[in-house]
Parts: sequence; C-alpha cells; structure tokens
Amino acid sequence: MARKRLPAEALEYFRQQGAKGGKKGGSAGGKKAAESMTAEQRRARALKAVAAREAKRKKARGDK
Repeated sequence: MARKRLPAEALEYFRQQGAKGGKKGGSAGGKKAAESMTAEQRRARALKAVAAREAKRKKARGDK
C-alpha cells in the first residue's frame, strides 16, 4: 500500500512550526495529567520522583 503524501501547504506549515523551536508554549503533559489526579495520586507521583532523584545522586557518588 502506497503512503499518502501531505499537501504542500501542510508540509510548509509543519516546517514553519519546527523552525519556531518545537512545541509552541511548551509541553503540557504533566499539567494535564495532574488536573485529572487526586491529591493522593499527585503526592505519590511526587514521592516517586524524589526517590528517583535521590537514587540518581547516590549512583553518581558511588554510594550503595
């Protein structure tokens, strides 16, 4: 099956957006996820992130 090509106007639009430096306005993934989570779920995610950062620091220092 042959791939469909985008129209020239669409390709030009995407090129212009890419030239602007990626996503317009930054990533909204974490903000959107947090909106749908309960306070307890947000806390659990934050604690997991803290533990991951600490593990990364320990590994960089060579601690066990």
